[in-house]
This record gives sequence, structure tokens and C-alpha cells, in this order.
Amino acid sequence: MNFEGKQPAPQAEPFQKCEVEEYEKVQCGEPGINLANCEAVNCCFDGQQCYYGKTVTVQCTRDGQFVIVAARDSTLPRLSLDSVSLLGGREPPCGPVGTTVSFAIYQFPVTACGTTMMMDGDYLVYENKMTSSYEVGVGPLGSITRDSSYALLFQCRYFGTSIEALVLEVNTVPPPPPVAAPGPLRVELRLANGQCFVKGCVEEDQVYSSYYSEEEYPVTKVLREPVYVEVRIMERTDPNIVLNLGRCWATSSPEPTSLPQWDLLVNGCPYQDDRYLTNLVNVDVSSGLQFPTHYKRFVVKMFTFVDPASLAPLKERVIMFFLLSSFVFLSSSAYFCS
Repeated sequence: MNFEGKQPAPQAEPFQKCEVEEYEKVQCGEPGINLANCEAVNCCFDGQQCYYGKTVTVQCTRDGQFVIVAARDSTLPRLSLDSVSLLGGREPPCGPVGTTVSFAIYQFPVTACGTTMMMDGDYLVYENKMTSSYEVGVGPLGSITRDSSYALLFQCRYFGTSIEALVLEVNTVPPPPPVAAPGPLRVELRLANGQCFVKGCVEEDQVYSSYYSEEEYPVTKVLREPVYVEVRIMERTDPNIVLNLGRCWATSSPEPTSLPQWDLLVNGCPYQDDRYLTNLVNVDVSSGLQFPTHYKRFVVKMFTFVDPASLAPLKERVIMFFLLSSFVFLSSSAYFCS
């Protein structure tokens, strides 16, 4: 099975971008600005006021200033505003001139903060880049991150009295090709995708009611999104058999011994050096399964691999493997996670 750790792009759809709680709204433009002028500067209008949306808004002023407003909700998972910096770093005037819980506001001259200048035909172009840092978990066989890694290349373009703000690049991840490999045992690993549609429903109770089909792979997930995993014994009807998982790990290649690797389970228990521990799901008679001991279920928070030298997130798929500890009988001893 393989799935992708997606570096998310800003939420560009108007109904998402402009869904900002009243207490979180930051005024955009001069007081009394109308709808047309508000939309012209890439902001949202609710009939009374113009405000910044849930994205990264780039504006250029006539007196040669960049105005950048970064929203916490511009990525999934949320962007850590404290981690954002420009090419010139975070020292004045390159740090935010104002912050709220949901937004960071930057304003600086187009000639400052590492900005480069170039000519494009008759246009004088000023270009800078906004990036975010992220926390890296380092294991003995690989490194991962679950934080959003964000990079945005933006420009101010001046031609006479004409001014344009242009966003050139947002980090995205191409969809990975599907991977399938036969195994020597009739044991299957699959991802659950059941959803709650009834009020009061608990997601964990319903998610294992359905599973992704082969046609739906590769499955794309955003960082830190839960991935619901099930391993089961196929074509066995002996109720005395218990499935024990030994080690479960992920790689970026269909070859299970390739590097990098990240452990999810070690000796059947969550890998303790992972900040976001794998969560084991109890499977018993209440699950409704005919042979619950033939199943193991666990939940992983989505991650992406990181290059060991540059610590840059790798735009590659994440593929999961597992080793069976054993098929044991109920009378045999088994390990327990403390």
C-alpha cells in the first residue's frame, strides 16, 4: 500500500478563503472600501467590511512596499506563523509588523529583505520568497516531519502607474504512481476510509466499516491527518489463531529494505521515539468481526520523509511494510505494550 504526504497549497476557493470568524477578521484596505476595490487587492468582503482571507495575501503599494498577510489556516495542518521567514530573515524590517492568533502581517520596502530586482520587458520586477521552518524527527534509519513545509515565491511588478502583485510558486507534491507487490503469505494490509454521516457518530467506530479499493490507490493524505491501517489474516477460519505484528515501518520505495525508513511499530508496540505515537486500536468481539484475533488495527499520523543532508521534505510516496511476529494460539504468551 502507498500513500502520499502532501505539502498543502493555500485554500483558494472563495467559500473556504473567506470563512473567517468575526473576531479573527483583519481589516484590508481603507475604511469604507467597496466590493470591487476589495476584491482587486485579493481580499474578502462581507457586505460591510473588507478583510483578509485564509490564505497568504500579497499586495504591492504605489510607494514601493510589499504587504504580505499570512494566515494560519492557509495550509493543512495549520501553518506555524512563528516559523515563517523571508529571504532576508526575520530581523527588522523583515519580521511581522503585526500578529494575531490567526494572521501575521509583513510590510517592508521592495528593495529590502533579500528582494531581487530584474527587468521583464518594460516591467521592473521585485521578487522575494516566504518559507516556513519545520520540526524534523530523526530516527536510526530515516527522518520525517509532520509539519507543513511552505514556500511561496511572489513579485511586485511596476510599469509606469501600473502595479501588479503576482504569486509564482506554491510547493505541491505530484501524485505518486501506484505500487503493488505480491507477498508469500495471505495476509493483507489495507487502509480504512469509513465516515460518519449520523449526528453523534464517533469516527473511530465507523472508519473501519469500509476500505479503499485498489483503483483508489495511491491515497493522498495531508500531514498529521490520521491514516487508519488494518492487517488481517486471509482465508483462515481457526478461532484459536492470533495475529501478532512484529515490526511495521514505512519507506519511500517499493523495496522494503531501502532507506530512508521510519518505524511505526516495534515488537508490536508504538515506536517510542516518534513524537506522534502510533495508536493501537483494540479489536475484540464488539467489532462484529467473526474472527477478531485475525486482525490488527492501528492509526498513524501522516508524515513525509526528509532528506538527511538538507533536511528538506522529500516529494515522494510513503509505502508501508510489516513483519509478522507469529501466528500463535490463544494459550501461548504474547507481548504487551506498556
